[in-house]
Amino acid sequence: MDNEHIQEHGLVQGEKKELVSKCGPVGRAVIRNLIKEAINSMNKAYAPYSGFKVGAALLTAGQKIYTGCNIENAAYSPSNCAERTAFFKAVSEGERDFMAIAIVGGDNGNIKDYCPPCGVCRQVMREFVNPGRFLVILARSEDDCLVFFLEELLPMGFGPEHLNN
Repeated sequence: MDNEHIQEHGLVQGEKKELVSKCGPVGRAVIRNLIKEAINSMNKAYAPYSGFKVGAALLTAGQKIYTGCNIENAAYSPSNCAERTAFFKAVSEGERDFMAIAIVGGDNGNIKDYCPPCGVCRQVMREFVNPGRFLVILARSEDDCLVFFLEELLPMGFGPEHLNN
């Protein structure tokens, strides 16, 4: 990551020159670990139809990690993305405060490019996070990633506050 991208996407250099999120304790070591967990999760994906495997690792404010992989279905619409799998696992365990998610993916598990979340996953994330503080980490490896705030990937997202009159 170059310095311009780091500053533009919510990371600053800490006292020890490590990368730290402006929104909290998501340093470079944490980001690397999330990417590693996402890669491990990708290897568990069930993708017999598309062959495109995706893994995600979701970080809670309490520093717990929930992983997810994509799970396809012959009827297609019942399929579930890795990001939603991770969120649903965490929420079903009572978690409601999230810091970041790392996402990786590729044909047959070969990561060649960044794997951004689909629109449905972006909307699910929006339900549970502050989009101006939640980090979305798109990675090709532990050392090659892009970091965005959710609001950059889902501008003007519709959230629960829009329903409160």
